[in-house]
Amino acid sequence: MTVSLDSAAVARVAALPAVREAAEAGAQLVALWPLTDAKQMDNDAKYAENLQVRLTRMIARIVTGEDVTVPDAEFVYEGADEIPGRPQSIVDALLAANDAYDTMIDYRDAHDPDVLFDAVRAMGVDWPETTVDAVRDALPMIERAIAGEHAGAGAGAGAGAGAASVSESSADAGKAGDGASDADASGGVADAGTSGVLVDGLATRFAESLVICDGLLSIVERTAGDAAGDTGDAVAAQLPIILFVNELREQTAVPRLYLSDDQYRALLDARAGAADDGTLDATAGVIAPIAAAEWKRHYDDVTWDPEEAKRRAKEEDERKNKEALAAKFAHIKDDPTKPEVEL
Repeated sequence: MTVSLDSAAVARVAALPAVREAAEAGAQLVALWPLTDAKQMDNDAKYAENLQVRLTRMIARIVTGEDVTVPDAEFVYEGADEIPGRPQSIVDALLAANDAYDTMIDYRDAHDPDVLFDAVRAMGVDWPETTVDAVRDALPMIERAIAGEHAGAGAGAGAGAGAASVSESSADAGKAGDGASDADASGGVADAGTSGVLVDGLATRFAESLVICDGLLSIVERTAGDAAGDTGDAVAAQLPIILFVNELREQTAVPRLYLSDDQYRALLDARAGAADDGTLDATAGVIAPIAAAEWKRHYDDVTWDPEEAKRRAKEEDERKNKEALAAKFAHIKDDPTKPEVEL
């Protein structure tokens, strides 16, 4: 089989309520770009680092079947090649996952299919020749389709603050055809008209990535499934597609997203339980809510202000203290002869 970016399928997926909801969250995030506030740029860089830690941890958990912890993934991301008291198999899997992640990021700029296969090897996944050939045949068609769809939109990934950020060109692509400013002073979407442009465009581009993701997963499933030695190998064989589609999204001004190991397995289970003509709906049904939550998290991370958070926490503590004090003395009847005391 091959991967076809069918316009009817893209339009149908883009209209799904879950995809529209995700696009609304993504539009709020994209509207922040280009970032000009140093605090937000620093926050975005931290988000990018954290995203790599989370995704490489997910990969290592799938590949090893072991309980890879967040500290494990953080230590290896920071350069550790061994962790006292932890199995070396976990460390090796995390090292391989980080190599694959770093390699795959190059696809965003190079558009070289070999980058995908380099990442597959770095991850330690063994694709049979039939899978390699089928994926290699599909990639040029995907690139041509994406280039044709967005030739005039300015889509493409620029050098953002972090590897996982939505770049300045991503923001430009999201508001193509609309000269209005997309973000207000608080970083939100400025008005309903501009918001509609952002949401519509993002929903379509997100739907395209879902169609491509579904097609590539189907290729790997059908060509590598029989060759996989066990169920674990078959599950791991599709992992590179998750990283690849993230980089493809970045090319088309769609923010990257994250799947946990449980969410990844849920995706494969949903696809396995669908009919041949229903895997696209299954893929969209699982990924769209995950994208909505992740893009909301990304937005919150970028706009997080430690001073404002401290002020709000103080106000919340004071409110709770007042409520607790009022509850403590609620049983005491008011004495009309005494002056009121503010708690």
